[in-house]
Amino acid sequence: MSTQLALPAIVTPQEVAREKTLGGAIALCAKAAGYDLDKELQMRLGVDKGQFSRWQSGQEGIKWDRFVDLMDACGNDAPLLWMLHARGYDLNSLRQRETEVEKENRELREEVAALRRVLGRAA
Repeated sequence: MSTQLALPAIVTPQEVAREKTLGGAIALCAKAAGYDLDKELQMRLGVDKGQFSRWQSGQEGIKWDRFVDLMDACGNDAPLLWMLHARGYDLNSLRQRETEVEKENRELREEVAALRRVLGRAA
């Protein structure tokens, strides 16, 4: 199976909240990424059509690492967000933690801005 992450696919809290089941959230996850629950996604995840169908219908549980694979392949967290919504969380107030790379980028941008301010005054 590929470990390559997909480009981010936007899924709004409103779209997630409209889904009635976890299977619906799985379908939303795939649809937002441009998959039509077709063989391409199933092949990428290393599952057959029957297993994928059972995940959606709730007839078969899905392990956490498979959820991660699905969300990574689709570039969004629709199933995770659906679970949070189902447990009563406000999806509009959630935010992801800053990664180390994002933190480094932010700090470097702040440093560049500070240097530009100092150099602008010296000119």
